[in-house]
Amino acid sequence: MHRREFVQGAMGVLAAGALRSGRGQDGDTVLRGGTVFDGTGGPPRQEDVLISRDRVIEIGRSIQRRGATEIDCRDMAIAPGFIDIHSHTDLDLFIGPLAESKIRQGVTTEVTGQDGSSIGPWRPEEAASVHERYRREYGVDLAFEDLAGFFAELERRGTAVNLASMVGQGTVREFVIGTEDRPATDPEITEMQALVRSALAAGACGLSSGLEYVPGGFASLDELVAVAAPLAGTGLPYATHMRNEDDRLIGAIEEALSVGRLAGVPVQISHLKAQGERNWWKAGPVLALLERARDDGIDVMYDRYPYVAYSTGLTALFPVWARDGGTAGLLTRLDDPSVEAEIERAVRDKVSRLGSWDAVQVTSTGDPALRWAEGRRLGTLASERGLEPYQLLVLLTREDRGRAGMVGFGMSEDNTARFLAHPLGMVCSDGSALATEGPLGRGTPHPRSFGTFPRVLGHYARETNAMPLETAIHKMTGLPASRIRLEGRGRLAAGSFADVVVFDPATVADRATFENPHQYPAGIRHVMLNGQWVLLDGERTDALPGRVLRAEGR
Repeated sequence: MHRREFVQGAMGVLAAGALRSGRGQDGDTVLRGGTVFDGTGGPPRQEDVLISRDRVIEIGRSIQRRGATEIDCRDMAIAPGFIDIHSHTDLDLFIGPLAESKIRQGVTTEVTGQDGSSIGPWRPEEAASVHERYRREYGVDLAFEDLAGFFAELERRGTAVNLASMVGQGTVREFVIGTEDRPATDPEITEMQALVRSALAAGACGLSSGLEYVPGGFASLDELVAVAAPLAGTGLPYATHMRNEDDRLIGAIEEALSVGRLAGVPVQISHLKAQGERNWWKAGPVLALLERARDDGIDVMYDRYPYVAYSTGLTALFPVWARDGGTAGLLTRLDDPSVEAEIERAVRDKVSRLGSWDAVQVTSTGDPALRWAEGRRLGTLASERGLEPYQLLVLLTREDRGRAGMVGFGMSEDNTARFLAHPLGMVCSDGSALATEGPLGRGTPHPRSFGTFPRVLGHYARETNAMPLETAIHKMTGLPASRIRLEGRGRLAAGSFADVVVFDPATVADRATFENPHQYPAGIRHVMLNGQWVLLDGERTDALPGRVLRAEGR
């Protein structure tokens, strides 16, 4: 149902109990009798919510003012729109501006530029490569080389979600140094700092690193501290996909804390996990380490998605040193007898930490001729094709030129619940705005892109009682909003922006699975963004009221 159809008749809303009084100001909306979770983590209250234009005007019991539109929200929860503090929705918004899989979860704000990778700064040749690929594959014309240009183009075209973005340390390093594994020189560090300052001036909401990826992983601690230094005094965080998340997890956390301490900036640990069964015991010591760090004055927090599997590129199974020079460098080393055996040993050791080759599932391929691998476990698929699993991995890497994606099953369900519930943790998807059809409906992606937030509300808050519902909502609203200084977002209060989700707490649930991920969740009834409906009685509208949320001049 489109928004114009709602204005003309509002049939879907009438079915949900909306009233058309005609006595309110034009555009006013009143949500009646719902259970309001204000995003602070405090107890819910049964109240009405009055919205005018793009703002919440009043919240209270039995608001007397009548709205041009009124919606009966009895038995429904009313909450601030959810903020995905670690998202990979960026250029996808030019392919699918309706942001289907996120809006249908209740997400109204995406925080992108994660894992050290942001939309620029790009050198002209890199920008041209990205632009050509989007024209060829999606018929989308792009013409920007940095975050400022990306923000401006997103505002011009329109989107159904708000977007904030960090600047990527790996992207900045590649702009200055390329994909080489070598120390940065002093002039290069100065240039990287200038690029970070420029991105912050354009509105970036922090700096992210991806230290298991190329080229970000080639940076030393001293380089990371120097590149993070421009954040000092802004209150914006250094968010890090750490150098290791399994056998050397504790050392990786200590490095992240050192960046915060030495640069004088907040630290956000991305998708915290203890990967591999032999490392599951580390959850307790890790949380204790973070608590001690906060006691010592380091502003450290983290985010986590509600699944026991992660998702990344298939080449992440290879050691970082083998990826020096990017995909071309990796393919050259795989053909070099002097190092190929060492690469194989490192890969087999990584897979052993996951448990087996069937702990690796191929999610996507760049070459359509390789679609036979999508959705399949590497061990089983290798057996069917008469190959040894490592041979199949190398074959896919070579033939797909490093573009294939994967899911890796390696975390504990108990630890997942523990990380989600801890006071220092907030909820993220680490996914993208996808769809059930069209170009964003391809492959077998991680179900987190379709189910993260309803899964926390349904499975972890309602079914397993890992945390109260008001705590879960705080972790996806007020807490992330304060983390990146989103003024007026993440709370329901008079004067706040009208980003609102209405859901059924008795039925909200994820439906997406690893085998069949392209399924929207249940229980999300209405979603409003900046005062406009983007989901109404479970149906999408055609409204694109999303805004770029810049760190300066929001």
